[in-house]
Amino acid sequence: MGGWHWLALFGLILAAWVVLYAMSLNSDPRDLSALYGAQFWAALCTVSPDVAGFGKLFLMWGLMSAAMMAPTFLPALATYEELPGSEARGTTELLTGYLVIWGGFSLIAAGAQLTLFIYGFVTPTGQSISIWLTAALLILAGLYQFSRFKDACLSKCRMPLTFFMERWRDTRWNALTMGLELGLVCLGCCWALMLLGFVGGTMNMLWMGIATLLMTFEKLPDIGRVVTKPLGLLLIAAGFAYLGAFAL
Repeated sequence: MGGWHWLALFGLILAAWVVLYAMSLNSDPRDLSALYGAQFWAALCTVSPDVAGFGKLFLMWGLMSAAMMAPTFLPALATYEELPGSEARGTTELLTGYLVIWGGFSLIAAGAQLTLFIYGFVTPTGQSISIWLTAALLILAGLYQFSRFKDACLSKCRMPLTFFMERWRDTRWNALTMGLELGLVCLGCCWALMLLGFVGGTMNMLWMGIATLLMTFEKLPDIGRVVTKPLGLLLIAAGFAYLGAFAL
């Protein structure tokens, strides 16, 4: 894969973060009118379920998934590029399959946020206002860090060369198929951590940055084995501490 492919990919990741930042702005649109006009910014930055609706929530979750998960996929993408017989088309199909899975997750997450908002569990910005929901999400994410299923998914993410060698086929859509499978494996690793967006707020840039780093570290063989279990203990403790502080 040529260097321009990587430049394009990094450009897309950066663009996703920039748009997410614009969506997270709470400034009066009149303050931004000097750039593109108040109507442009008002439309872009409105992501609350009561105004934006399902479509913009899906766009937000799609951008968030791409911005947060594409960086964690870079080691696998680089490994694929180094394999004999790989080509630019295959790299594109691999990434496409990966993002399709996260697009499906974004549909479900957007629907969940809209439902939680309608029933009064989260604010318009996607932050939980339910003691029990917050505690449950933290404890669930913590417990999932110790699950065999997550371990199995992480083992594949941490050894992309082994994954590709086991699944390499000389068929037309093999790269796309592997991308879809890698997307499912990655989803198996990260879905519970992604749902913690409802704890910090789905448009909280600080949470997105920290979560991206943690999920990237988890997929690194040496660092990941040190991070995963302590993170689980920390999340479980945070869940019970939150429950104890506000529910008792």
